[in-house]
Amino acid sequence: MKPYLIVSACAAALVGLAACGNNDGTTEVGQSEPVNAAQDATSAAVGQTSAATLGAHTLGGYVMNAAVGDMYEIEAGRMAQEKGQSAETKALGEMLVNDHTASSTRLAELARAAGETPPTEMDERRKGLIDNLRAANGADFDKVFAEQQVAAHREALTLHEGYAENGDNAQLTAFAAEAVPKLRAHLERAEALEAAAR
Repeated sequence: MKPYLIVSACAAALVGLAACGNNDGTTEVGQSEPVNAAQDATSAAVGQTSAATLGAHTLGGYVMNAAVGDMYEIEAGRMAQEKGQSAETKALGEMLVNDHTASSTRLAELARAAGETPPTEMDERRKGLIDNLRAANGADFDKVFAEQQVAAHREALTLHEGYAENGDNAQLTAFAAEAVPKLRAHLERAEALEAAAR
């Protein structure tokens, strides 16, 4: 199956899940834990496919995916600092805000120098993840946050490692390679949070 067909099929599944309702017949996104969990799982599959195909090889795809990923991480990190129950969740949230803000600033500079304009807002997939975080409370927030961060950082590693190896812009391939160690550190912290939340 062609990569764009896989992405399209995954995106269609995600849209279908977004239309699912709650047991009480409502259709608000972010109100049903099983639906939110299914949306997050589908998002992870879509993200990995996109990162491995579109983002890992072309300048425009890489810039778009990396910039939107940074925006999501900054917002999720802020939420973790506010809503997180454990000190570890709050600490990872702070780390994400700091590291991804710095990454976002540098990426924007390099992208503009390469003739690319980074996006200024998150895509619908990441907005859905933020909605699901917004809907989670208490210990459930820490669990959802950890699960999302594991998936998001696996996706980010696929994107940055792929572009570092196969990218078409020397400055951005170097940037991608430099991002990998921090992303691995974030992933390790997220995996530890996820294990603790089980």
